[in-house]
This record gives sequence, C-alpha cells and structure tokens, in this order.
Amino acid sequence: MPASGVTMIERSVDKTYEWLNQLADALGSPGDRHYAYRVLRAVLHTLRNRLPVDAAAHLGAQLPELIRGIYYEAWRPSATPQPYHHAAQFLDRVAAEAGLTGETQAGYAVAAAARVLRQHITAGELDHVCAALPTEISALLTDAKS
Repeated sequence: MPASGVTMIERSVDKTYEWLNQLADALGSPGDRHYAYRVLRAVLHTLRNRLPVDAAAHLGAQLPELIRGIYYEAWRPSATPQPYHHAAQFLDRVAAEAGLTGETQAGYAVAAAARVLRQHITAGELDHVCAALPTEISALLTDAKS
C-alpha cells in the first residue's frame, strides 16, 4: 500500500532531523540542530548558486524532500552560476549566510556538511558536482572525504 501524504511528510521530517543531528555532531555541537540548519542551508545555497543550472538540479534531485525545499528556497536559476572562483569567496558567502565568524569556521562547516552529503547522496554525485566547480572550491568538498 502506498504511503499517505502525511506519512511521507513524517519520513521527510525524520530524514531531515537525521541529517541535522549528523551535521551537529560533525560540527562538534551535538544536539544543536539550529546551528546545523544554518550551516546546511548556507552550504547548500552557496553551492547551488555556484553550480550550472543542470548540475544544481541533479544535486537537488538527490536530496530528501524537506532538505530539497531548503535547497531551492529563493533560488534564481537565471542568476547562476554566480562568478566566484576562489575558495575564499565561497567561504565568505557561507560565513555570511550562516552567521559564522570567518573563513576558518566556514571551512570547517563546509567540510562537515560535505561529509554528511557524502553519507546520503548516491555514490559519485558529489564528485559530479565537484567536477562542475572551480578547483579551489571543489577542493573544499573533496578534502572532506575522510
């Protein structure tokens, strides 16, 4: 029997809490889902805004429904990809959106978010995303493999 709409929503909420709890742990702030949400949202938005539209859509398709909604929130595909090419620019944008203190904290946050993404999206999808990014920005995500 197919799941009801309510059941699907409950599963999406549970999956989102799972991601946020894992990210909070990876950030060294167990149980702080508010902090994890700010980081996840900032990383996803900054990544989405730098990707070509097709690559952004492919990544979005891999995300659970509720996180997909966060990912697409306020997106303007006609304004992407945005022209930042350096790691510092990427980290500055993450820091600004997440309310982080600077590049060091943003770098740590990006690495933690990339590890959580790798746990949940299909094998190779983050590699596909990285291939669409400038080398400096891709390195922020690929250095997080371990």
